[in-house]
Amino acid sequence: MTTWLATLKTGTPEEGYALAVKMARAAVKMTQPDAGVRDRLRPEYAADANALIASSQVVATHVATVAAANNYWREAT
Repeated sequence: MTTWLATLKTGTPEEGYALAVKMARAAVKMTQPDAGVRDRLRPEYAADANALIASSQVVATHVATVAAANNYWREAT
C-alpha cells in the first residue's frame, strides 16, 4: 500500500488548506473507488447547493484537524 499521507504538518496555512482539500478528495475516492461512477455523479452534486455546502463542511473539518496538528501555525512563545 502506498502512503499518501505521511504527515499533517505543513509550512503555511495555505499548504494546510490544500492538504485538507486533498484529504476530502481522498475520502471520496476511498468511499467510491470507481472513477466512472464518480464521473457520472459529479454533474448531479455540482449543481446542488446543499451538496456543495456539505463538501465545504468536510473540508472545514479537515482544515481544523490540520491546523491543530500544526499548532495553528504559531510558534509557542
